[in-house]
Amino acid sequence: MSYNNKRLSGLIGIDMLIVSFGVYAAYVLHYGGVVIIPEQLGDWGVYTGISVAVCTIGMITFKLYNRIWHYASIGELLSIVKAVTVTCLISWILTSAVIGHLVPIPLLVRSFETILLLMGGTRFAWRVFRDSYFKSSDRPNRALIIGAGDCGTLIAKEMKCDKSSLMTPVAFIDDDIRKHHLQVLGLPVYGGRDKISEAVERLNIDEIIIALPSVLKKDISQIISHCKSTKAKLKIIPKIGDLIQGIVTINEIRDVEVEDLLGREPVNIDLQGIADYVSEKIVLVTGAGGSIGSELCRQLAPFKPIRLIMLGHGENSIYSIEAEIRRKYPELIIESVIADIQDRARIEFVFAKYSPQLVFHAAAHKHVPLMEHNPSEAVKNNIFGTKNVADCADRFGVERFVFISTDKAVNPTSVMGTTKRVGEMYIQSLNAHSVTRFVAVRFGNVLGSRGSVIPKFKEQIRMGGPVTVTHPEMIRYFMTIPEAVQLVIQAGAIANGGEVFVLDMGEPVKILDLAKDLIRLSGFEPGLDIEISYSGVRPGEKLFEELLTDEEGLASTKHNRIFIGKPVVIARANLEFQLSMLEKELSKNEREIKRALKQTVPTYQYTEQEQQMVLV
Repeated sequence: MSYNNKRLSGLIGIDMLIVSFGVYAAYVLHYGGVVIIPEQLGDWGVYTGISVAVCTIGMITFKLYNRIWHYASIGELLSIVKAVTVTCLISWILTSAVIGHLVPIPLLVRSFETILLLMGGTRFAWRVFRDSYFKSSDRPNRALIIGAGDCGTLIAKEMKCDKSSLMTPVAFIDDDIRKHHLQVLGLPVYGGRDKISEAVERLNIDEIIIALPSVLKKDISQIISHCKSTKAKLKIIPKIGDLIQGIVTINEIRDVEVEDLLGREPVNIDLQGIADYVSEKIVLVTGAGGSIGSELCRQLAPFKPIRLIMLGHGENSIYSIEAEIRRKYPELIIESVIADIQDRARIEFVFAKYSPQLVFHAAAHKHVPLMEHNPSEAVKNNIFGTKNVADCADRFGVERFVFISTDKAVNPTSVMGTTKRVGEMYIQSLNAHSVTRFVAVRFGNVLGSRGSVIPKFKEQIRMGGPVTVTHPEMIRYFMTIPEAVQLVIQAGAIANGGEVFVLDMGEPVKILDLAKDLIRLSGFEPGLDIEISYSGVRPGEKLFEELLTDEEGLASTKHNRIFIGKPVVIARANLEFQLSMLEKELSKNEREIKRALKQTVPTYQYTEQEQQMVLV
């Protein structure tokens, strides 16, 4: 017999005993405490038998055996009252009909009272027993719960009841002043968010749990700012849509991530607009195994393209994203293509074979210091590789070509940024005479991408430090990968051709502050537990990034998170000449390549001093 069947049998057996005793007690009390007299034995037997049968059927009908009673609340109590009331009335009517006369009303009332008291009492006694048995006072971590609403209350209950939990709830924080200095589940509501630091210190709090799954992200970010001044480790409940069936458990609690610090609201995307230009189309994503390319594949797949072509140079990364997309979207036709965008013949073959209608070009060398030491590879991949893909898009009549660019392309100081700027210039020059709509989308750093600063900091923290920051005043714009990709796809929907779209990156973040936040979120104190060291600005890096060149200006679009730099007229003949000169320099040393890049992009802030730094 399964556990559920055993549980059901046991509960029914207990309730049958309760009903039998309830009817017996009603008779005894009705006759002044005297044991049932012989004249009443027949009536009592009929009343008991009918009551047991009817009550059992009624409890099953009201689904009271499907409840988890250590979560019991007012709703369960009302269900018991309804079930007992209905079944006692039916039992009284049936018994009266069978024995031929009315059962005295006091017997009905007393049996109802006894059965209700025992059925409700036993169930709520079980909850009280669990709450007291699984006392959490001996657990090592004391928790402060932010949010004394439904979610916070459920989390506190779960902590008390879950024997495996290592946390014990100590108090609540809530901005609702009507709750201040009152108690919820026997725990005090200490005050509003301004009392977080005081509560942590006075109550010896080890962990803070933010249980506000429906609050705006900017408010969460502000609350986290209050928490960062404490030594307590931060945890958070995910957004309300992620919680299954409305039941919150401690397994849903996760660590606070850097994304939570940004306070960015979810992107509002035009689903219909995207569907109109993606659905029933053949879509090619280059660099599909990378951080941006793979996320593009994930977010394009739900829009049901005819075929999704995932092109990349690394077989392992392409294999991984292919397996993921096939598992999630088994009906989608997927083509995985291993190819190098520098191989023009191979790219032409791919376009001829699959005839893509949309191209998202994410393939690129992106690491600034590496490209400073390997400028020829940056030029070959980011410029001539982009040229190969763009030329094929033009030749084969692709409808739209979306080029993933970077804020480092604006007044560039690095080889990587300069090559991406040339890529922008080239697709703008093509757009002037092509049937293809060529557009570029420019954004800053993405959190968590391979080789980015966040994974590096996390690894250094795991190793015990030090965390290395290039410069105390280094500032960067950050987005999450899904956020950036959603806006890239949205930009493709509103493109007319020739634009450089600029994504709203929010407020810039100081890298030093980011490092300190990560250390605190890991439960350490910057400068005490984990040291911070400065490595100096690396070749090609700026202290801060720009999003627009002087001549581009800025205009809004119908999407509040996407802006547009006005198209710049690029003389294609002159650009082609500059690229031919650049190609000739590829076999020469780094200095000559950088000089050639300066000729192509006059705003490239290259100096002989920087070149000497590279050669040392």
